[in-house]
Amino acid sequence: MEATIEQKEIVEPYSTITNELQATLVDYKKAFDTNLFEEQSELILTKIENYLKDSKNTVKGVDVQNPHDLMKEVLSIMNSSKDASLNEKLSTIVDLYLKTGVQANSPGYMGRQFSSVFPIAGVFDFISSMLSQPSSFYEAAQLPSVVRVFMAKELNKFIKYPEDEFDMVTTSGGSLANLTALLSARNYYFPEFWKKGILSVKQGEVPAIAVSEEAHYSIIRTVEMLGLSRHNIIKLPTNYKKQVDISQVETTLSEAKENGFKVFCIVANAATTAVGAFDPIDKLAEIAEEQDCWLHVDGAHGASFLLSEKQREKLKGIHKADSITWDAHKMMFIPGTCSMLFYKEKHKSKLAFRQKASYVFEAEEDEYTKYDGAKKNIECTKRPMIMNLWGVWTFHGASVFEEKIDYLCDLTQRAYQELKKEEDFEVLHHPEANMLCFRYKPLQEDHTRIADFQLKIRNQLKANGNFFISKVSLDGEIALRVVFMNHNTQLNHFKTLLEEIKVTGKTILQTSLKSAMTL
Repeated sequence: MEATIEQKEIVEPYSTITNELQATLVDYKKAFDTNLFEEQSELILTKIENYLKDSKNTVKGVDVQNPHDLMKEVLSIMNSSKDASLNEKLSTIVDLYLKTGVQANSPGYMGRQFSSVFPIAGVFDFISSMLSQPSSFYEAAQLPSVVRVFMAKELNKFIKYPEDEFDMVTTSGGSLANLTALLSARNYYFPEFWKKGILSVKQGEVPAIAVSEEAHYSIIRTVEMLGLSRHNIIKLPTNYKKQVDISQVETTLSEAKENGFKVFCIVANAATTAVGAFDPIDKLAEIAEEQDCWLHVDGAHGASFLLSEKQREKLKGIHKADSITWDAHKMMFIPGTCSMLFYKEKHKSKLAFRQKASYVFEAEEDEYTKYDGAKKNIECTKRPMIMNLWGVWTFHGASVFEEKIDYLCDLTQRAYQELKKEEDFEVLHHPEANMLCFRYKPLQEDHTRIADFQLKIRNQLKANGNFFISKVSLDGEIALRVVFMNHNTQLNHFKTLLEEIKVTGKTILQTSLKSAMTL
């Protein structure tokens, strides 16, 4: 009898709690309603479809909002009347999202190294978001894991590593790819560094990395994350093209050795972020072999040029590199991020990380776990980013990338020739890629008295809202920079940009003169 009473006391309160909990889950269940999902998907699809149609014919940069005003709009959406339907809120959010973003599909977008994307890639991104398949482990993402291996083989046809010896892992961004590659290089030449850190280093063999003066900032960050410092960075001088000056490399490395450094890795650019310069990879590979050090190619932007018969000569010798960073979300026009890290030798891809974790890692590899990428990349939960690239590759093949790359590079050359005709513009380099840097220097005006003249022009252009361009410091002075990423951009759009720069620059000069006269 007592046992029955005890059981009743346990069951009844539990039943009451369960019922109360179920009552609180009504809204939670609504959030997963498939009918609502269908309605919202159709709403978003219609808005994006209209956005894509309109933006390709509208010259527009970015509608820069005051962040305080934008925060008010966010709060307004959050505090909107309960009478507003979910779809009404969603419509407001999507409109605001489209309005405030960089208009990457517009011919006026010439600012950064990300692009409008192939629509089918966006479709695959949508699928990946809904399926939730973190792709570091085969059992959680079977198709993405196999697709990664397939795409590695497809792209290696252009790199030309030995077919059965190379490897590729995906990472969320080129910075992570660079970090992973340099970790592998450090652990290859300093195998005890992982356990003992700097204490494992022998006297006279202080680890160092040789990089171009034009190296991407992620390389500098990486060195610091490797347990080293900026003193462990050996800067390789560059020539007038902003490429590594190959004639000074061996001397620079010899001086580093005399100062007690062991340069274990040389980093080559393909292409530099500022001007799109390609370092002489073939010759750097020969030096790396002679010096017994790792050659890493930061091809985040330019590795995609391998897909173009016209452009791939700029990457001559890349098959000799120990590792290569390749961003598909740049010159393969895939949603960000989709980065790939290639290794010439498969066993080196396992050097970067050495942890044990029984809950995810298997002691012995089998036919399934050999497709896992988790041991070789820093991310445990990772989006199946390779699916976006495979989607485009499956529907359109390699030629669609080649055609767009060639168009953008040709457009850059024509823009360069156009600039050379303009007396009021200073062209700063002969472009190797799809980036072009220049300055507006009107001959009849004293622009030198205005501090940050080029920067003021760039900022005013952004405020005008017609064009979005970037800026960069070259030889200690700010320059205007365009990056042609959009196939909708034509030469006449660039000419219109130059006219707006002239008008903007002259207005700044006149305003400055009036201000000086009133003082």
